[in-house]
Amino acid sequence: MDRSRKAAALICVAAVLGTSALVLSGCSSQIADMPSLVPADAPARPKEPGAYLPVNDLPPDRDDTTMSPEERAKIEKELTAARDHQASASAKDTARAK
Repeated sequence: MDRSRKAAALICVAAVLGTSALVLSGCSSQIADMPSLVPADAPARPKEPGAYLPVNDLPPDRDDTTMSPEERAKIEKELTAARDHQASASAKDTARAK
């Protein structure tokens, strides 16, 4: 019986703390604007909020052309060779460490 009362009291305390945190968080914007809490050297807040970002503005089209299939195949071949070289070097280092 004693344990259940302690558990109930703990749940009530947690509920009160959680509710008070939610209630006080609603006042945070008013508290932040109080002149006594703002440092003297803080910049003044703007009177009007900033404008929205231009989400519909698209970047200008690129002047560059895309790679030809031959250039792409050449680069893929070079990258594959570099990967294989790195894998063999790593395997050699692992074999030496053992």
